[in-house]
Amino acid sequence: MPKRCGWVKMNNPLYVAYHDEGWGQPLHDDRALFELLCLETYQAGLSWATVLNKHQAFRESFYNYQVQGVSEMTDAELEDLLDNPAIIRNRSKIFATRANSQAFLQVQKTYGSFDAYLWSFVEGKTIVNDVPDYRQAPAKTPLSEKLSQDLKKRGFKFTGPVAVLAFLQAAGLVDDHENDCE
Repeated sequence: MPKRCGWVKMNNPLYVAYHDEGWGQPLHDDRALFELLCLETYQAGLSWATVLNKHQAFRESFYNYQVQGVSEMTDAELEDLLDNPAIIRNRSKIFATRANSQAFLQVQKTYGSFDAYLWSFVEGKTIVNDVPDYRQAPAKTPLSEKLSQDLKKRGFKFTGPVAVLAFLQAAGLVDDHENDCE
């Protein structure tokens, strides 16, 4: 069995698949980046297992994270989601999803793609960190603070530096796999 990062909950197949099939791999697809950003915003104050367990229901609720469709959701549609027990029913986070889609579209308009905007923060190259033990990795970094400030300035919600670092790690801009992770 391969050695994985210590944060992976081996008894949860969603965790294992998330780690093995996506976490830390450079991501350049705008729709997938939007989806991942949304998932990280939902995690604020919750466990990642909660988000993973509700991921499919979130996809179904938010038009498979098609940015334009989410940006056009009405208040009534968002309010209806508050009755859906299959997702995290936090009004602020649900409404933030629409606000973030609208801000995302503006970034695409300005930079040509969210991918181009995002990867410009790391000059197009993954930052590989020395992580002997995930518990020693910081919760936020100067990079996540800088990107967080810029996202907030552009109207993004729930994008504090801790959530942003988790997003950067998941999207492969920052490689914080433990050194002995296979």
